[in-house]
Amino acid sequence: MTELFGLDAYSPKEIAARVSDVGVGKARLPLLTLALLGVLAGAFIGLGALMFTLVASDAGLGFAASRLLGGLAFSLGLILVTVAGAELFTGNNLLAMAWAAGRVSTRDVLVNWTVVCAANFVGAVGLAVLVWLSGHADLGDGAVGRAAMRIATDKVQLSWTELFVRGMLCNVLVCMAVWMALAGRSVTDKVLAIVFPITAFVAAGFEHSIANMYFLPLAALLGAPLGAGDLLHNLVPVTAGNIVGGSVLVALVYWLIYLRPGAAPPTRS
Repeated sequence: MTELFGLDAYSPKEIAARVSDVGVGKARLPLLTLALLGVLAGAFIGLGALMFTLVASDAGLGFAASRLLGGLAFSLGLILVTVAGAELFTGNNLLAMAWAAGRVSTRDVLVNWTVVCAANFVGAVGLAVLVWLSGHADLGDGAVGRAAMRIATDKVQLSWTELFVRGMLCNVLVCMAVWMALAGRSVTDKVLAIVFPITAFVAAGFEHSIANMYFLPLAALLGAPLGAGDLLHNLVPVTAGNIVGGSVLVALVYWLIYLRPGAAPPTRS
């Protein structure tokens, strides 16, 4: 009888072991390497956000079509992070699995998250400045710029509860995309694993902290009435929600299922 898990993909338990191993490797990266890869990830996610904004600027698309196509376009960001190589704060919330296994310390996790999040901010804001200077917002007789400001303004009007829960749901899907990408053995496998969860979180209107580090500064540069208080109002609850979604609802749940002492072996068909 042919097994469900063959040479074309790793089994879920094998993915769990890979996530734990990857987490150990990430915790041991030299500081400069970690920071530079973090800057790249911030810029890559910003590029995905740029593509989403471009789709959202087309008034001829219906609501559902705009959200779905925008989510598909946004997938570029995580594809670049995963395939080209970069360190993304939201994906690195999966370090909680290596932490739960006792392979990295609490300090290791907090240092990684702090450095990567700060570097992601630099990369995302840096891209926003370059996009602003390029005149990209003038495309479509200014429709792209108007869409960018509308997206950011809508984000800062949400309550802390809404932002936290949307951040949590977002990173469940982001970390599941990363998780499934680790099941693949080829670039095609990884891209296909990423596209559907990322499209889903964007289409559903969930909140990604690193993407917002691009959306909000760009809108402010374009003239939207946004300040540091608005940035904090959005990023604090969204970041907290991202951590809970990725670390607790994905990493720790799968650790309990597959890697805790005495965990049952996976069933196969």
